[in-house]
Amino acid sequence: MTDIATHDHSQTDADSHHGYITDKDKYLNRMKRIEGQARGIHKMVEDEKYCIDILTQISALTSALEAVAVGLLDDHLRHCVVDAARLGGAEADAKITEATQAIARLVR
Repeated sequence: MTDIATHDHSQTDADSHHGYITDKDKYLNRMKRIEGQARGIHKMVEDEKYCIDILTQISALTSALEAVAVGLLDDHLRHCVVDAARLGGAEADAKITEATQAIARLVR
């Protein structure tokens, strides 16, 4: 998730919202499940479970986080980037660059 406070938005808070806002509850529920998965992995290590079983759970956790990231990216592209593209100019260029950098971080 991004640090909302570090982004400079051209609209006032009253006029704008993030693309994911309509799915906020869905994202929060998914993050709660992910937290539970992470705690489960912690317990597996504590209980000295079989390495492959732990790795399987880590893979599931990674996939869950990636699904959240892709969903947030999709929301960002459909909301923030599309809105900026309609306005054009430097704001549009900045949003496209920002999205490209986010994609690059996700595929590393």
